[in-house]
Amino acid sequence: MSATLNQRKVSLDRIRNIGIIAHIDAGKTTTTERILFYTGRNYKIGEVHEGAATMDWMAQEQERGITIMSAATTCFWKPYFDSHLAKEFYRFNIIDTPGHVDFTAEVERSLRVLDGGITVLDASEGVQSQSETVWRQADKYNVPRICFVNKMDKLGADFKATVEDIRTKFGVKPAVMVLPMGSEDNFDGVINLLTRQAYFWEDHVAATEPEIKDIPEEYLAEVESLRAELVESISETNDVLMEKFLNSEEIGVDELKAALRRAVIDYKLVPVYAGSSLKNTGLQLLLDAVIEYLPSPLDIEYITGLKPGTEELIERKLTPEEKFCGLAFKIQTDPHVGKLTYFRIYSGIMKSGSYIYNSSRDTKERLGRLLLMHANQREEISEALAGEIVAMIGLKETKTGDTLCDEKYPIVLEGITFAEPVIYLAIEPRTKADQEKMGMALAKLSEEDPTFSIKSDQETGQTIIGGMGELHLEIIVDRLKREFYVDADVGKPQVAYRETIKREADGEGKYIKQSGGRGQYGHVLLRIEPKDRGTGYEFVNEIKGGTVPKEYIEPTNKGVKEALDRGFLANYPMVDVQVTLYDGSYHEVDSSELAFKMAGSFAMRDAVSKADMILIEPIMKVEVSTPEEYMGDVIGDLGSRRAQIQGTNQRGNISIITAIAPLSEMQGYVTTLRGMTQGRATSVLLPSHYDEVPRNITEAIVEERKGKKA
Repeated sequence: MSATLNQRKVSLDRIRNIGIIAHIDAGKTTTTERILFYTGRNYKIGEVHEGAATMDWMAQEQERGITIMSAATTCFWKPYFDSHLAKEFYRFNIIDTPGHVDFTAEVERSLRVLDGGITVLDASEGVQSQSETVWRQADKYNVPRICFVNKMDKLGADFKATVEDIRTKFGVKPAVMVLPMGSEDNFDGVINLLTRQAYFWEDHVAATEPEIKDIPEEYLAEVESLRAELVESISETNDVLMEKFLNSEEIGVDELKAALRRAVIDYKLVPVYAGSSLKNTGLQLLLDAVIEYLPSPLDIEYITGLKPGTEELIERKLTPEEKFCGLAFKIQTDPHVGKLTYFRIYSGIMKSGSYIYNSSRDTKERLGRLLLMHANQREEISEALAGEIVAMIGLKETKTGDTLCDEKYPIVLEGITFAEPVIYLAIEPRTKADQEKMGMALAKLSEEDPTFSIKSDQETGQTIIGGMGELHLEIIVDRLKREFYVDADVGKPQVAYRETIKREADGEGKYIKQSGGRGQYGHVLLRIEPKDRGTGYEFVNEIKGGTVPKEYIEPTNKGVKEALDRGFLANYPMVDVQVTLYDGSYHEVDSSELAFKMAGSFAMRDAVSKADMILIEPIMKVEVSTPEEYMGDVIGDLGSRRAQIQGTNQRGNISIITAIAPLSEMQGYVTTLRGMTQGRATSVLLPSHYDEVPRNITEAIVEERKGKKA
């Protein structure tokens, strides 16, 4: 079932840009490895547990058995089972994404450029917390999805409970396409409800092809009942079929498939398949479903963007004949070829060696080479067309989320937004040589990863790096050592506290200096008000009658912002505050931008001292899956960490506890949990929101920060 990459030029309706998304350990990479094997892209199956998965090529991924970086590949598939589709090769551009929340940026940027997704779920765990997070990320970009209930052979596998989870937790209407025959050790295969065919996989060790048989008698009644539900669900999305259904007319399989395809693309239904990737069961059906139900670029029709510098909307059809445009969604440092820019072409044609226009930065770039990626392997190509996902070499200015287009027909596509870091640590190079290497290495890593930040602590002179969690920073430090040969000492992880205010207050700032000759004069009156959590900083200009001249408004704002960044209570940045400049005065000769910048800073210090300053801290959503006998100990330990238990759920003999807890109390939690449950419990922490730090803890933090300063 293989096709060479030289046969890659297929018509647009036979391209599928898809991503594999899921909770950690649901089996995304294992599923991707099976897809690569069945499509003939790999001649041998790479196993995650053996550290041999093609898509997990980084040393850290192979050692830990997790995906850290999203990896792209291209493969080809012909419809496997009897189908109304032509038996021709379809091209799949696949991105395998990480499941761990610390690497959420990889999921975010991948979903931004994909047309469809396969959500992999663990049949014994159902819809887990990170599954919900990635599902919401896909909702944000309107990505149609198929669900694959994996691990049907695992102890505690429950297909019906997982389907109910999809309905309630995702809030969507599942279209159940298959009925698994048995589960756990007795899982033999699946029944296709539309075609009423049973598929058995005899030898689960070898990647065997299924044997098609009649439906076993014990499943006949259930198949007819589920099929009737499926036909009704599909008919409800199509007026013609609904009329046939109400008149009890027979509806053909091809009619049902065509209506279901439209319903999936319009996000009215989500097809649900089942199998076991590890046991090579159910994958051919899933691959056929990608062709039959997920959209091609032609189904998306067009993409919208803005005319640079205006609010005017522009449309681009997703065809090679249209004007060229696309989105850079990932930057990667490659030890052999330098900087790689991953790019989705939405319209037009791109040729290697040509000049392209970056409309996001108003710069022109020369494209060196074009590459087709297969994880960390590369195939050079001369041109790429609309609908393709490729990598480029030679772009210097382009960053993640930038639009590249034809300079004569500029367009700016919607970029990609990323979460702010929630945890920081100090890092110090051991030698002078390490210091020089570290600066360059950190710059490259921050260009690759938009959720990784670098700043300098002006008081201590230390370099502070920030990320989405302890694992994220651990991987960064490990990459510094392995890839960039930087030896460094790291401090303990520090939580990203923020300051804010609880009430409105006014402040006055004057900066007056007379020292012979021209002096300095700046005078402003500000009002500060608290804003909702997560809404950030807002500056409002209410100056009337020119009491503060126009040219001094922005310097005042700059002074305010710098003061906010430094913080006031414990020197953490102040957020969620509106600052209104409503009055002031100036001097014809002595006023300057510097004077008003200083006055803005002084006025802020005056205002916040009367506004009831508080510290806020990142709160995490915690989900713990534990055997029932340890449930009491786990809940007790969470209580000691200032956690609020939100609820408990039973799934077989596993208890699932959900809670919210401050990140500051959850450091090292994974190790504690393992020890408490003999390694049998698992946990996931997801960023939830910021909330007020209790007064006694605030006082202790302020005292500690003052001590460090002294």
